[in-house]
Amino acid sequence: MDYKSSLIQDGNPMENLEKQLICPICLEMFTKPVVILPCQHNLCRKCANDIFQAANPYWTGRGSSVSMSGGRFRCPTCRHEVIMDRHGVYGLQRNLLVENIIDIYKQECSSRPLQKGSHPMCKEHEDEKINIYCLTCEVPTCSMCKVFGVHKACEVAPLQSVFQGQKIELNNCISMLVAGNDRVQTIITQLEDSCRVTKENSHQVKEELSQKFDTLYAILDEKKSELLQRITQEQEEKLSFIEALIQQYQEQLDKSTKLVETAIQSLDEPGGATFLLISSCLSLCLPHSIVEASKGCQLGKTEQGFENMDFFTLNLEHIADALRAIDFGTDEEEEEFIEEEDQEEEDSTEGKEEGKKLIYLHSFIPSLIPQQPEVPTICKALC
Repeated sequence: MDYKSSLIQDGNPMENLEKQLICPICLEMFTKPVVILPCQHNLCRKCANDIFQAANPYWTGRGSSVSMSGGRFRCPTCRHEVIMDRHGVYGLQRNLLVENIIDIYKQECSSRPLQKGSHPMCKEHEDEKINIYCLTCEVPTCSMCKVFGVHKACEVAPLQSVFQGQKIELNNCISMLVAGNDRVQTIITQLEDSCRVTKENSHQVKEELSQKFDTLYAILDEKKSELLQRITQEQEEKLSFIEALIQQYQEQLDKSTKLVETAIQSLDEPGGATFLLISSCLSLCLPHSIVEASKGCQLGKTEQGFENMDFFTLNLEHIADALRAIDFGTDEEEEEFIEEEDQEEEDSTEGKEEGKKLIYLHSFIPSLIPQQPEVPTICKALC
């Protein structure tokens, strides 16, 4: 406690010292024993016990055979939370310095003569001290007012008894307010904990949801890569088959072109004997070459629509609807949805298997001319 600065500021050190020795609970000078709280504020031990009992109504008193874990209350001056052990307020340390100061102050006050004006005086009778309390008018007054004055017909009581009663009532009200504040603070703490737990649970659920959607993204990417690979494979097989046909036709065209060039060169030969020799050789090769050239036009062909890739189509409407229907629900709803999906898959299994067979046939067996046996052999080798 900083007594020095407050005493210097006030012209009457004794009055200011008395203010420093007032208990914040009973509003009277500290009654020994005086206990000091961890926050360095002081209380009468009786007052401290009162607010402690109000804040912990189920705490058993000192000397009980039941072992308690203690309790807590808040300092009425700074609202610091004081945590007590099983000894309650009896476990708090006494402030012997404050107790000694109180003893010195009382000795000093008792040795000083009573000054006029130190006790409230009656306004009607200036020489009379206020020493009684009018219960009818609810005001303090003096004995002369009761005997001769305005409170003659009123009911009065000793000032000290009324003072003690009202002080006890005020003390009880303060204890109730302090206990109420403690309960409100407890509720606030619980709500803050609830807010924190809510944030933690929300973060956890968000993480789980993100992981589930990441799993879906991974499945879709994997399936996309698989289907693209199948389309690429079909493309390569068709292109390989077409390029093989182009090569066969190109070889036939090269042979025919060479034969034409040889025949044209023979026409430019001026000598008859030389021309006839060349012509005799050509007469032997031309019939066979012409037949081969006519057959070359029938090496192999692709039927109409061979270039189409329409059979690589997907119907994703039901999957899109299922994705749009994703929502938070109970386990029962999820089980019912899974059962419906399984039933739909069982109903459409046969149709899907037939469709897969048709796609396989269209993808891997290109159509060729039936009278050419070489083409199916090439197609088979390519596929």
